[in-house]
This record gives sequence, C-alpha cells and structure tokens, in this order.
Amino acid sequence: MFKKILIANRGEIACRVAATARRMAIRTVAVYSDADAHAKHVDACDEAVHIGGSAPKESYLQWERIIAAAQATGAEAIHPGYGFLSENEAFAAACAQAGLVFIGPPASAIQAMGLKAEAKQLMEKAGVPLVPGYHGADQDPALLQREADRIGYPVLIKASAGGGGKGMRAVEQGADFQAALASCQREARNSFGDEAVLVEKYVTRPRHIEIQVFGDTQGNCVYLFERDCSVQRRHQKVLEEAPAPGMTEAMRKRMGEAAVAAARAVNYVGAGTVEFIVEQRGAEMNFFFMEMNTRLQVEHPVTEAITGLDLVEWQLRVAAGEPLPLKQEQLRIQGHAIEARICAENPDNNFLPATGTLHVYRKPPATAFQRGPVRIDDGVREGDAISPYYDSMIAKLIVHGATREEALARLDEALAATHIAGLATNVQFLRYVVKSKSFAQADLDTALIPREQAVLFNQQPVGFELAAAAAVARTLLDEQALAGDDPFSRRAGWRSHGEGVRLFEFEFGGTHTKAALRYLHDGALVLAVNGARSMPLAFRATGDAIELQSGGGRTRAVVYTLGETDHVFTQAGAAQIVSIDLLAHAGDHAAEGGRLTAPMPGKVVSFSVKAGDKVSKGQALAVMEAMKMEHTIAAPADGTVAELLYAPGDQVAEGAELLKLSA
Repeated sequence: MFKKILIANRGEIACRVAATARRMAIRTVAVYSDADAHAKHVDACDEAVHIGGSAPKESYLQWERIIAAAQATGAEAIHPGYGFLSENEAFAAACAQAGLVFIGPPASAIQAMGLKAEAKQLMEKAGVPLVPGYHGADQDPALLQREADRIGYPVLIKASAGGGGKGMRAVEQGADFQAALASCQREARNSFGDEAVLVEKYVTRPRHIEIQVFGDTQGNCVYLFERDCSVQRRHQKVLEEAPAPGMTEAMRKRMGEAAVAAARAVNYVGAGTVEFIVEQRGAEMNFFFMEMNTRLQVEHPVTEAITGLDLVEWQLRVAAGEPLPLKQEQLRIQGHAIEARICAENPDNNFLPATGTLHVYRKPPATAFQRGPVRIDDGVREGDAISPYYDSMIAKLIVHGATREEALARLDEALAATHIAGLATNVQFLRYVVKSKSFAQADLDTALIPREQAVLFNQQPVGFELAAAAAVARTLLDEQALAGDDPFSRRAGWRSHGEGVRLFEFEFGGTHTKAALRYLHDGALVLAVNGARSMPLAFRATGDAIELQSGGGRTRAVVYTLGETDHVFTQAGAAQIVSIDLLAHAGDHAAEGGRLTAPMPGKVVSFSVKAGDKVSKGQALAVMEAMKMEHTIAAPADGTVAELLYAPGDQVAEGAELLKLSA
C-alpha cells in the first residue's frame, strides 16, 4: 500500500479522500491556489503545496506543477478527485511517465470514454443499448441541423467532451437549433477546450439512473448497484438516491451487466459510473447508454451508505495492485440513502450562483459515513468565503434509513437543522423538493422540478408575524445582555405608570412592514403587526434558540443577526427580515431606471445587441460566464440600448453596469 499520496483537487472531495487515507495510515499532500490558501482541505492533509493563481487554469489544471509537487514531496500516487484533471488522459499518462500511480483508470480508458460520440460507437459494438442520435465527427452546423431534423424534435445537443450539465441544450423545434448549437459550442469550448457536440433524441419523462462499477488489474469487474439522479436543474443533479425507487431485481441485473460490459470494453480499472437514460412507458422501463464517467462521482456516498463500503479505500487498494475486496455475489443492498447537494445559489432567480462569506454555517449532528443516519461531506468552515472561481456546492448532506420513507423524514429533519447565513443557498428549496408530491411518491423524472414549480419557488415558509416576533425577541435579548444589571439601560419591561409603545419597521418579502410593541404595566408584552392583529408575546433564551409564545402558538426559533438582517430558522423553514432605520436609509430607494448590472462576478461572453437597438422586455441582451456556467442577461422592460459599457472577454465585478437602456 502507498505511504504517501497527493490529492490533486480541492474542497469536499479532497477532504473526503484525506479522511480515508488517514484511516489507512497513508500520508497526504494537498495542493492549493491563491484563493484556497486557508481552505479546509489544506488543513486536512499532512503537507500542502501552493500551485498558482485562483482561477483553475492557473492552478488546479496545471498538471505539470501538480506532478512536480508530488515528486518534490515524495508522493507515490496522485488521487484526482472529480472535476479538474480527473478525466484528463494526458494527465493520467503524464503521471505514469513520471513514475507516479494515477488513482483512476488507465489513460486509454479515459480517452475511449472521454468523447461521447466515440464512446457511443464503442458501446454499440459492445451491445449496450443506445439512444437514437448522431455521434459523427462531421460538425458542420448545417449537417447537425439535418441530423436533428431526421432524429425528430425534441433533441438534446451535448458537448462531446462535456460533463456536469455544461455544454448541453434541449431544442424543441428546428427554428431554435442554430442558436442553441452556438451557445452549446461556446460553453463547451470554454469549459473543455473542445466544441464538438453530439445530437440525440430527447427522451420524454426520462429518469437518470447510473450504475457504479469497479474493476481491478486482475480483470475482475463488479457493479455496486444503482443510483437515481433524476432530480436535476440546469441538467445538474440536485438529489441522488440509492437504490432507485421501483427498480426490479431483473432490471437491476440487466443494467448492472450492461454497465460491466461497458467497463470491460475499455479494460476499465478503478471506480467508474455508467450513466443510463431510462424511458418510462407505463410499468415498463427501457434503458439507454448515455455516458461513462471515468472517475469517482459526487454522489458516491449513497452507494457507500447502502453497501457499507468505502469506495475511496477500494480505489486506493485497486491502484496499489490489489484485487477487488468483494465479488459480485457478496455485495448486498441494505436500506435506502439520499444525498442532497447544498449549493450557494438562489433557486428563485433561476438558480443563480451566489458568492459571499459563510458568516453562519451550522450543521446537524453527523455520524460515521458507513451506514450512519446522517453524514456531511464538505470542504468549508464557518467564516470561509464562497468565491466565483469554483463550483457553488457548499456541502453534501447524506442520510440513510431502513426505508425510503425513513430516509426522507431524516433528510428533512437534517435540512431543517442546517443553518447557513451570509449568502443565498438552496437549503429551503431542497426541503420543498423532498416534501413535494412527486418526490415523496417517487414519481421521478428529470422534469420533476418544472412540474412541481408551483410548490418549489417563491414560497414563504415563515410568515411575517412569526419573523417579526423572532426579530423583536432577538433585539430585546441582545439589549438585555448589553445592559446587564443596569435598570436604566434596559429598553423593556416594568414601568411605574401607564404603558409604553416601541415601533419597529421591517423589510420582509420585498414589502415594507411595521410592528408596534406595547409594554403593559405588569411587564407583559403585546405585539401588533401592521396596525392590525395584536398578540401577546413571551419568549426566553434556551441555548442558541429562542422559545417564542405568540398568537397562541409556541415556536422554537434560532436567530442570527448579520448587520440589519435577522436570519430566522424554525422547524417550518427559514426567513430573513431586515430592520429599517428610516433616518439612516433616507433616499436609498431612489429609482435607478435604465441600469442592467452583473448579478455576480464573472466574464462578459457576448452582447446580442448594439447601441441604438430597440429591445423588448425579456429579450436576451448579453451572456455572462461565472462559476463555470453561462447566464443570460435579459431586458427588464421595453427600451432602446443607449450604450454598451463593456466588451466580450471583459471581467466584471458583481453589480457592474453592463449596458444602459433608455425608455
């Protein structure tokens, strides 16, 4: 077994690999960029080497520096994690040439499966079912259009070298094909350096089910069952679970054997995932090969949970030349596991990625990862920043239960106990998905989120009355703590005569609201909301939480105050309420008509208009690239383009005005 390995990655996967290596008494070397100088994964390893600037192309994609770091520190092998260089055959080959073991498949297998078109041709020869489509080398746009017309709409354009949902566009009609193709090629070129695409039939009501495979250098290959990854946004996974609901033993065996056939076709070694698109026709399900990911997957923990295995340990043992620890007939499924990806993003704004500081990052109690009820994989700590340079994922929350129903309940409870403040996240959205009728009843397909949009977006789980009561209670408790025993410094409670009234003004859910707190002679409190309903208010601090009694109900709330914003977390959900100081904010609401600003730091990719053009509300004006995804900037109203303030290729800060519109 290796004595020292280098982990050529960052974030939660680097921490994950380091944890298994430590348990196996293997020393680890971290690499880090400028932005990651104080990152969690750096502290998780025994040694660390700086490899360059913050942007991936200046650091984590610089494989010559990574190999040099491995050699300088005496590492015997390199674990690539996922993303970055994990599926780069040149890097795998360079490791071998440098006398280092690449903890992954041989370069030939990565190459064979790396280009989707060629991989599909190979799978056809191996007898693996394929979706009808065009996978040829001729990339003439007119030919691709003709092939799409032949296949029949809707079709899916996919970057041949792609992954992670990037370089992928669904096209409903022929008139939209060329615009979608250009966007797909541009994103593929920026993300993978290769703009080649393939075109496939877009399967309606598809499920995304993948099979975990493992091969060793002795020629053994097994499948470790399936994962359902159908719940997606922007073609990226949101929730993953194992086993797949509704999977029969017969179909599991057919899909598993097809996945093993795919792996054997390229002499696969190590951990890999064969992804299938599953067509649902009544009670029948047909599956088609989609692609093979020649690496460990983000969602591998759900497989670990139902098998009780450590897949990173298997990777290390296979890379060291050992045979697979178990044979196919020895593998068993126990219980049900679900993984939720917690991301810095705003689901109510088309999942726009968010940047900022994790001022509050509190997690539910976690257990050991092998079949523990709750597991958390992350690469950040409270106080860390989520930067625009890398993926927006903050953490993975994995739960395991005896049944799917038990796992669902456990997941919702764990999400409720996950408190993040300082930037937008999808935690509340995940709770909505888990509770949605489709997900609860396992009515799964990749259109689940659009189908359930009425209950998933623009919801308010905490009403103004409760949010205001929590904010007022937090304010009074903080004031009491500051006043100490000085009765003249307290702004509450007992009065020698009459009653007192204290006014509060808030911004809640985009609305300016008011509340009045009445101090009764006996010290009791009454809170009146928006000049209407009055309700008794009583509260007490219990650790980090506040027990509230208001309006006849009792609620436990945790409130974190960041500046003027109170972040309120309850069992029902979370909300933000902003305290308004009218003197301090006078004039803040002046109209800014005509401004179009960057929603986050990034690069201007293109403008689709020029000065003098008339535009309509909702029309696409510009495309930005940030956090490895493209984002379209649309016109907020009808108008005329007065001026473009940047050029394609320019880097812009969050809030930068991109162009001016006149009425």
